[in-house]
Amino acid sequence: RPGGGWLSDKFGRKKTLLILTAGLALGYWSLSFIDATWPIWLAVVAVMACSFFVQSGEGAVFAAVPLIKRRLTGQIAGMTGAYGNVGAVVYLTVYSIVDTSTFFMVIAATAVLGFVTLLFMKEPKGSMTEVREDGSVELIDVT
Repeated sequence: RPGGGWLSDKFGRKKTLLILTAGLALGYWSLSFIDATWPIWLAVVAVMACSFFVQSGEGAVFAAVPLIKRRLTGQIAGMTGAYGNVGAVVYLTVYSIVDTSTFFMVIAATAVLGFVTLLFMKEPKGSMTEVREDGSVELIDVT
């Protein structure tokens, strides 16, 4: 996770999130093909590769949190984490309804939907304005 935050700070949040989301979509898509004919080492490598993109993507998401409204970073980070738990419950429900292969395809499809949504993300450039509670204005460098 820290690596995903580092990557997004170094190369830009939008670009990093797009690459990591594409990687996790491909990772889950490939996991949908695992069956008993796969050698165990290959299945483990596929799961580890997919996990890299998932965990790094989580770090990259949290790197974008302070850009939303700096004064509310704690609240936004808390809601981001809470919605992660909501997603876990939703996917667990889906997994209880469908077979394993379909489950991984559903995750891959929602990752593609997230990828398309990320195309519309606007990352602030230069500096952004923060209005404090007392009404004063502060310029924050976001480079």
